[in-house]
Amino acid sequence: MNNRLNFSLLAFFIMFISFGQQNINPKNISINLDLIKDETYTMKWYMIQDTLKHEIGTIDTKIQRNGENIIIITDVNLPQSTKPWVDSTVVKMKNFSPIYHSSYNQNRDMAINYGMKVTGYHVDHKSGDKIELNESPTISFFDSSAYSQVIRFLPLAEGYTCTLDIFDFNPNATTGTMAVHVKDVSSAQFTTKTGEREVWKVYVTDDISDNQANIYYYIEKSTGILLQQEVDITGRKMVMIREGI
Repeated sequence: MNNRLNFSLLAFFIMFISFGQQNINPKNISINLDLIKDETYTMKWYMIQDTLKHEIGTIDTKIQRNGENIIIITDVNLPQSTKPWVDSTVVKMKNFSPIYHSSYNQNRDMAINYGMKVTGYHVDHKSGDKIELNESPTISFFDSSAYSQVIRFLPLAEGYTCTLDIFDFNPNATTGTMAVHVKDVSSAQFTTKTGEREVWKVYVTDDISDNQANIYYYIEKSTGILLQQEVDITGRKMVMIREGI
């Protein structure tokens, strides 16, 4: 085997170790803190059927640096909704370690406090059932509501892959720690009203959907701004497009 082939195999092996074996949680994450800024943006939410695009609603997101923490508030606006749908998440800025998460909408109320234990509650508005949360996870993790923001600030590169440890509270499915899989990152051109932008196209699946949902994030390389998100699950496709770009 010649030296050039030996070098190619070594390079591939190093890339596999560097990109393919990373398991990321708040204890070992590397974040580009310079990209994290106060930010308010709106995503238009569409359902795609064949070649037709039907608007479902909008998602307003506000990110605010508050001392050593970050506050993330999302307001989901659906025309058919009878109550506001507001999610609030607080994480530590240096590593996105979760502190608090709540979600209130017409179907349920839910809140989680993160500390030595994970405590909280879930109230189903239809049945009236209230479920208390009291867990003692053995690993470090991100809150499931924040992982899409975590991805924006990772050291993304061509061929980058990793697994993120998350915690999700869902009495109707699985509650506890699970994984998000960043399966591929590639460079792409993204067309906006102001011209072409260089983006990372990040392909993700997660255990929340039993890895049945194929999720794609289009993140501007220079700023970390999320321009578009696509979700394709069992033949159904949804797209969220940032307004004002």
